Amino acid sequence: MIEILKILFTMPFLLYGCYTDLKARRVSNKVWKYMLASGSVFVIYEVFTGGIPYLKSLIISAVIVFISIYILFQLGAFGGGDAKGLIVLSILFPLYPVFQLSGKVYPLLGLPSIGLFTFTVLENALLVTVLVPLGMFCYNLLHYSPEMLKKPFYMFIGYRTEVSSLKNKEHLGLLEKFELDENGVVIRKFARTGLDFDANRKPELEEYLKKGLIEKEVWVTPGLPFMLSITAGFITAVIFGDLIFYAVFSFFGS
Repeated sequence: MIEILKILFTMPFLLYGCYTDLKARRVSNKVWKYMLASGSVFVIYEVFTGGIPYLKSLIISAVIVFISIYILFQLGAFGGGDAKGLIVLSILFPLYPVFQLSGKVYPLLGLPSIGLFTFTVLENALLVTVLVPLGMFCYNLLHYSPEMLKKPFYMFIGYRTEVSSLKNKEHLGLLEKFELDENGVVIRKFARTGLDFDANRKPELEEYLKKGLIEKEVWVTPGLPFMLSITAGFITAVIFGDLIFYAVFSFFGS
């Protein structure tokens, strides 16, 4: 029962984190402070009922996850808000949540060999992120135009939109650099990570368009917030388990 209560307690914070990350591309530290402060009730209760074994699990989970997440954060794998959210999850869920509901035992795929729940959340989140390019490609197929064939690789990481519409859109990144050479010709170069820009501060694109130096549509990437993937990873970890571990185990087991 305590596991179900913790899951129900955690979901509103994750969903709010998704909302703010989508809206402003950042999650306030207050979200995780409130989550940890109010969730400490569960931690105290479980330390009291679980004793030293539970306390050891709590320390191991918090320390290992903190070190791992800190390293990944320094490498630029995700933002500070994402890192703090994962660390708080490691404190609230030092043991993998196992519960029974409607006659079924969750997670449905069983417990992974590594019982650190936060790692499973992160693994599932990365799996969801890997599927994003496939979704982007399907979106481009539904909005197909012959111009896409000039840059087929872009179909997996972005989409085409009109230059005139950029001023009405937020949180986009240009997939190409536009540089004017000495002969007045615009040279286009791939921007590997997506150039962050405020569309209202890019009047040169409109100038290039007026002069016929570029097409009316440019490739952009939406840069989806990782908090969405973390929340999806949390839900799938709770319901199904470690998706990557299960896929690998099933492949080699067969």
